[in-house]
This record gives sequence, C-alpha cells and structure tokens, in this order.
Amino acid sequence: MKSKIVIFHKAGEPLQITECAIPSLQPGEILIKNEYATLCRSDISTYTGKRIEKTPTILGHEISGRVAALGPGAPASDLNGNPLRIGERVTWAIYAASPDSEMARKGIPQKSPDLFKYGHEQVTAESTLHGGLAEYIILRRHTPVLPLPADIPLPVGSIINCAVATVAGSLRLAGEVKGRNVIVRGAGMLGLIACAMCKEKGAAKITAVDIDNQRLATALQFGASATYSTDDTVALPSSADVSIDYSGVPSAMEATVADLVVGGTAVWVGGVAPKGNVSLNPETVVRRLLSIKGLHNYNAADFREAVEFISAHHAHYPFSDLVHDGFSLEQAEDAFHYAIAHNPYRVGIHFARTDDKATI
Repeated sequence: MKSKIVIFHKAGEPLQITECAIPSLQPGEILIKNEYATLCRSDISTYTGKRIEKTPTILGHEISGRVAALGPGAPASDLNGNPLRIGERVTWAIYAASPDSEMARKGIPQKSPDLFKYGHEQVTAESTLHGGLAEYIILRRHTPVLPLPADIPLPVGSIINCAVATVAGSLRLAGEVKGRNVIVRGAGMLGLIACAMCKEKGAAKITAVDIDNQRLATALQFGASATYSTDDTVALPSSADVSIDYSGVPSAMEATVADLVVGGTAVWVGGVAPKGNVSLNPETVVRRLLSIKGLHNYNAADFREAVEFISAHHAHYPFSDLVHDGFSLEQAEDAFHYAIAHNPYRVGIHFARTDDKATI
C-alpha cells in the first residue's frame, strides 16, 4: 500500500509530488488517513526560505484525519485513556516525546531530547510519513491523540493542534484572566483565537492591537472589546494585567512591557524567528514587579484544552471564515503561492474523503 506525498527540498524549487510505501507499523504507532491540512505561518516561512528546516521534508503540521490502522501490541488509547477506534476522526499534538523525560516531567515535553515533530522532520529511507502534505501520516509512540466531534468543520478541526493549542499554552503562562484586562498584540490567527479564549474565560476587557485595520475589525467578531492600530499616534495606557505578543515584532514585544500595570505579566509567543533584539529597561521590570514569559509550542494539557475549547465554542465564532478553502493535495504549490500573495489567516488543503480502512 502506498501514500501520495508532497516533498519540499528547498526554497525556490518546485514541490515534488510522489508516492512512498506505507511501512509496517511499529509498537505504539498509529496510521492516520489525513482529511484536511492548513498551512501554518511556519510552513510558509520554510517554503520561502525565511526558516531553515532539515530537508527533504514533508511540510504541514496543522492536520486532522481518521484512524486507519493501529500498531501491534495493546490497543492504542487517546490522551484521555479511551480506546481509539478504526475510522475515528482525530487530532494529535505536533510532537511525540517520552513522558518519562526530564523535560516532560517539567511540563515542557516539546523540549525533550527525543522530540519528534510532525511537519519538521527529514524524509529518509527509514522515516517518511510524518507531515501533513501526504495522504497518510504515521503517529509515533507517545503522540497525544484526541477524538474530534463530528460537528466541527474540517478546516476548524485542523487548526487545533498548532494555533489553538499554542494559544492555550500562552494563556496558561499568563495566569488567571477572569475579570482582568488583556492586551493581544497581533491579530492574526493566534491573536483572534486568543481574543475568543479570553472572552470565554471572562476577561473584563480585551484589546486587540495590529497594524491592519481589517484584522482589527475581525478581532471584534472574536471577542475583542476594543482595538488599537499601531499607526495611532496616541499611545496605549499602561492598563493591562496581561499582554501577549503573537506578532514576533521586536517593537511589539517591547510594548507588552509598557502595556502592563504593576504586577502584570507579558507573554511572548511570536518571536520564533530572528528579527532583531528587544530593548528593555530593567528598572521598569524590577520596580513594577513584572513577569515576562516565553512560549514555544505547548504541552499535552494545552492540547487537551484546545480540543475542549473548539468542541464547545466553534459555532460561537466564525472560525471557518479564517481558512481559505479550495486546494487539493495535488495543488499544494498553488496553495503556497496563494498564501504568499494574499496573506489570508490560513490556506486549507483538502483530501479526498474515503471510508477505506488500511490493513497493515
């Protein structure tokens, strides 16, 4: 049995559409038939050469699909301990990591020495199906997996295991937001999700900040109670208990500190690529008792909260409108070109729906 795959070699070269054999599953592995994938900003950065990954690789990590086969041994279970069923619609974390590692015990499995990260691994003769731009993907042992309710639209279900889970992690670091004032810097996909999550968590005021007025208008549909354009000449007052940056722009990261009241918390999420240094006055941080925290990816608890949030609230906000649908796996190159030219929140890639059950 074979799987169609889309291989990225390097920026400027066309994607290669080919096939590879589906190997026999090892203990603890799960074969998934992908149903939908969305192109994350990191995928686009790799495609354009702004981000360097091990190549050749199969890009794509925001994915959802159905269980096609289970590896040998005891029946695999999901993150909640329930048995996984063939044909079940699921989502999974972007990583696999041993729960016994020191980093995992500290609550940061995404930094474990044995980390395996979907959509970021090199294609070799021994390791092939590990990205979203393929008909099938093999989930390695110790990958958190959870079922997806049938009423969640495929494009929305696919953003859970990167965008939504990362936001859940950032709010975990931010602490309690109920009754507090929150500033969200960067009204892209993560920023909009953060507005909605803060709204559902009972934040008193949610201010979205961005350079794009259209995105600020969209933020109001996702729970923001106020917006602020970075082109505005009037500075935001230091009024936030929590300020989170999803933009990765150094000036915005600096501004999160200026946003805060005494005892406030800044969380930096967007700075995953080198864009310059951040300048801070340490006296400000010390005298105002501020906390600055950084987040890269997320842990299993964040992943679980992301699934629970979308399961409960996907119909309350226009999440589906954030994904430009319409590309097939064979049109992956076109999907990247569209994402670069038009800069939508996400571009979606759909797979042919089948009820086939693989026998491995």
